[in-house]
Amino acid sequence: MSPTTNETDRLILRRWRTEDGEPFAALNADPAVMEHFPSTLSRRESDELIERIEAGFVAQGFGLWALELKATGEFIGFTGVSVPSFEAAFTPTVEVGWRLARRAWGNGLATEAARASLDVAFCDFGLPEVVSFTFEGNARSRAVMERLGMTHDPSEDFDHPKVAAGHRVVRHVLYRMPADRWPVKDR
Repeated sequence: MSPTTNETDRLILRRWRTEDGEPFAALNADPAVMEHFPSTLSRRESDELIERIEAGFVAQGFGLWALELKATGEFIGFTGVSVPSFEAAFTPTVEVGWRLARRAWGNGLATEAARASLDVAFCDFGLPEVVSFTFEGNARSRAVMERLGMTHDPSEDFDHPKVAAGHRVVRHVLYRMPADRWPVKDR
């Protein structure tokens, strides 16, 4: 499999298409989806995010894939690995992340997609470690990190430097997965 396209039992992880812009903007405008972020995103901000994601593929060879359901071809969000754009005690690093439309929640799709992303990070790119982080109150994302087997050390929790001091989502938790703990599949 190419690092720019990947599949799981239920999902296709692929590069972005022009037609992804509208459903991605709708996802980013949903207050429930964006509850653990400083704010929702406008259409322009969503389009700019797609541009940055695609630039990441060009620069690093990996990035955040558009995520679609195999059965229907429906766009449901993104997942993948990327390089955080801020400085912190644990950077430089590579992060595994995801953002799914509300209708896709509760079915294990984020975990399934993140597993595929970690396989690529460790098997195709030979990364020594991948991290994930989120607002400390984001129980859904923390549960995905724990299902992946990532570990959390509370001494590494941090105030996100791109979130205003005192904002309700400024405090973040950090989870880690070293390559030597990742179960390598036969590919």
